[in-house]
Amino acid sequence: MLRGRWIAMLLLCLVVAGVFAFLGQWQLGRAIDTSPPPPGVTEQVRPLADVVEPGQYLNEPLVGQRVETSGHWIAGDFIIVSTRFNDGVEGYWVTGQLRVEERTSIAVAIGWAPDLETAQSAVEELEASADGQDVDVAGRIISDEGVTVPPRADPERLDRMSPAALLSRWHDIDQLDVYRPYLASSTAAAGLDDISSPAPEESSPINWLNIFYAAEWVIFAGFAFYLWYRLAKDAWEREVEELEDAAAAPASDSAAGPG
Repeated sequence: MLRGRWIAMLLLCLVVAGVFAFLGQWQLGRAIDTSPPPPGVTEQVRPLADVVEPGQYLNEPLVGQRVETSGHWIAGDFIIVSTRFNDGVEGYWVTGQLRVEERTSIAVAIGWAPDLETAQSAVEELEASADGQDVDVAGRIISDEGVTVPPRADPERLDRMSPAALLSRWHDIDQLDVYRPYLASSTAAAGLDDISSPAPEESSPINWLNIFYAAEWVIFAGFAFYLWYRLAKDAWEREVEELEDAAAAPASDSAAGPG
C-alpha cells in the first residue's frame, strides 16, 4: 500500500477530489442567490433599454418585468398569432413591429381577439393608422416562445409568439437590430381586448438543481478515493496470495520427499 505508484495514485486522487470539491462549492454558491430580487420588483415599470438590449437573451429574474418604450409601427407588419389564451379562452393575438430606434425594433403583442374575424378587422384598422407617428407602449417583457413548423394545411399560420419567426415576415429588416424577447402590451388597441398577463410568481432564492449538481460533485470526489482504495486493496491481496503460494510450494515439495 505504501509503494511509490500507489502513493502517486493517491496524490492524483487528492488532486481530482480537490477539483471536484471546488466544482461542488461553485455549484453550491450558484444554488443560493444571496441577493434575490425583492418581492414586487417586476411590477415597477422600467424603461425597456434598462432591462434588456437588442439581441440579448432575457435573464430569468426579468421575465415578466413591466417596461415602457415608444416608437412607431411599421405598416404591413401587423401579424396574427393563433392559439392565444386569455383567462382560459382560446383566441388570437395581433402583433406588430414597433420601431423604437432608427434600426431597432421589438415585437409587440398588441391585443387579444376571440375570433379570427375580429383579429383581421383589428389588423386593417392598425394598418390604416400606421402613419409613422410615435406611440407609447407599456407592458410585460417576455421571452421568445421559440419557432415551430407551421401546420401543413396552413403554412402561413403562427402558433407561437416568436420574434424570430415574425422577423422573417417583417419588412425593412436590412441591418435591423431586434429584441429577442417580445413585449405584451398591457393596453389593447383597435377594438382588441387587453392581454391577460398576471405578475410572475415570486421565484425561490434556492436553485435545487444546482444543489443536486453540487451533491454529485461530492459523490464523484468520494468515488475517486474509493477507486484508489479498491485498486490498492486488490493489488495487496494479490501480492499476499502470491507470497502464501510461494511459501506453500517448498512445504509441498518437502512433504512429497524423494521418490
